[in-house]
Formats: sequence, structure tokens, C-alpha cells
Amino acid sequence: MKHAITNVGSRSTIALFTAVHLLGCSRAVLGSEPPDLVEPVGFLVRTNYHGCADSILVSNGRVEAVIVPAVGRVMQFRFAGEEDGPFWENRAMEGKAPDPESKEWSNFGGDKTWPAPQSDWPKMMPRAWPPPAAFDSMPVEAKVDGFVVTLVSPVDAHYGIRARREIKLDLDRPVMTITTTYVKIGGQPLKVGVWTITQLKDPLAAFAGLPDFERFREGYYSQSEEPPADLKIENGLLSLTRDPKTSHKIGTDAGSLFWVGKDAVLRIDSPRRALEDYPDEGCSAEIYTNPDPAAYVELEMLGPLKKMVAGDSIKRVSTYTLLRRREADPELEVRRLLIH
Repeated sequence: MKHAITNVGSRSTIALFTAVHLLGCSRAVLGSEPPDLVEPVGFLVRTNYHGCADSILVSNGRVEAVIVPAVGRVMQFRFAGEEDGPFWENRAMEGKAPDPESKEWSNFGGDKTWPAPQSDWPKMMPRAWPPPAAFDSMPVEAKVDGFVVTLVSPVDAHYGIRARREIKLDLDRPVMTITTTYVKIGGQPLKVGVWTITQLKDPLAAFAGLPDFERFREGYYSQSEEPPADLKIENGLLSLTRDPKTSHKIGTDAGSLFWVGKDAVLRIDSPRRALEDYPDEGCSAEIYTNPDPAAYVELEMLGPLKKMVAGDSIKRVSTYTLLRRREADPELEVRRLLIH
């Protein structure tokens, strides 16, 4: 992948770079040139993204990530040169700033991190909801080193933890890696785990690849009054769709989650570690579905719980792979990816 970099954020600049790197995309992405004839062009620009100044767009010529430090999120992960992608974005929040004092949750969408387990939040802070402010509703500092972007949060007043998220794209594949690190700066010792939440548009179906030896008798751990009506487990694969009337949430001991849309499939991997203590009765991956009118689902990855004192750090790595659909059946699509 060839590199180019600019700090100019105008739409014309972005359009120019989009045209350039589209010429470099391989047949695997655009169905045109053989991959060995041209080389994708990567770039990084600072831009105003839907009213958020100083946002960052980074591309490897195959996929690109939109990072918005003003709201502390990776707001989009999409095919290079396209205007949209699978991440759900709350357009009602465009141009608004997060308010750490708000009693209502400022749901911007995108990908973020919260401390697990959620059941400990009322013990750590005066409220059970919204999430801890420094993790969810405060601007973060963005540091750029070449084509790697690191988001650094303030220290949360209740947890005494600073979150660091390193976002980078693979040189030659449609893959984004996010390494989330919690650093205990001060405050009382506590047991906590890294939790990443990715909000995605209403899918045709969401899937979890279950391990050979499942922890849960039914194959999942229900975290809502009733499981989704169409939840299915067959040959190691759990599937469900979004219920437009009622929210649902389930937990699993999976290390891979899948979102399947009309034309694309997103895979999120964060392998489970053996013999570790996981939150929510042992869940390493969870799926939440939201009812109308906010039509989104959440694919969530959870790391093991660790006791932290000042000076300690824990981290969790998640990889996001975005691919074009190749199978008409969503289940066949996911099974093919699991095999490969």
C-alpha cells in the first residue's frame, strides 16, 4: 500500500483522494484490476464529519475508518470511497457535543468502550445510567503517528481509569484493529474488564460462532426477559434478527460475532481466553437488539475481569473485517467465513 498524508479537511480534498485510491483498489474489492497490477493508496485527512470538527479519516485504499475525537468514537468503518458503511450513526446527534452531566444518554452511535460489568456501575458512581462519563460522554485527545490513530480519554472520576484506543488499518486487507487499554491512574482497587460496543445498522441477521464446548446449557445466557423469538442455534452457529417492537440481549462464550447486511458482512473477532473470569456469568461476546424507531443492533466484546490498582493496565484487541457478500444466504455466508 502506498501512503499519502494531508491535514487538509475540505470535501474537495477528500474527493480528490477518494478518486486516487479508488484507482488503486484491487479486483478483490472493486472487481476490476488484478491485485498485482496496481497498489492501493492509503491516506489520512483531518476533516469536519457531520458537524464534528477535527475528525480523522484514515484509509488503506480498501477500507476506511472515520474517527471522531469530539465524541470519543470510531463513527464509521466502510469500503474505501463510499459514503456509508455498516456502523449505525444517530443523525439526530449531528453537531452536538456530549454532556457528562446529562441524565439522558447521548447515543451518538459508532464504536466505543465501557467498563465491565455494567452491574457494578451503581456501586462506582451515583447513577446506574448513563455510562461513566469519561468513557462515554467526554471528548478525547487524538494522537496521530503515521497512519495509526490513538484516542486518549480523560481519567474517569469514579473508576480512576484512563482509556486508550489505538486504531489502525491493515496494510493490504480490509481489516481494522482496535487495541483498547485501560490504565488505572488512581482511586480504590477494583475488578474490571474491557468492554467494546459496536452499534450497527439493522442487519438481515446477526451471528455468533460458538465454541465446540459451550459454557451455557442452552448455548447462550439471556439478559432480557425473553430471548429473541427467532433465535436459532444450529451446528455451532447462533443467529437472530432485530425485533422492531422489543429490545433483547443475549450473552455467549463466543470469540467471533457477525453482522450481515444486504451487500456486506462485518466480522468482529476478539478470541476468548481459557480459564479466565468473564463478566455477566461468563460472557465474552454479547448481542443487543434495539426496537424502533432507533433501528440498530450492538455487537459487544468483553475481556476477562482483572483486579486493578494504581499503575496497572489491561487491554483487549478486536479486529474488524469488512467484506462484500458472496452468498445469497446469510447463514452460508457466515459459515464460509468461519471455515476460512
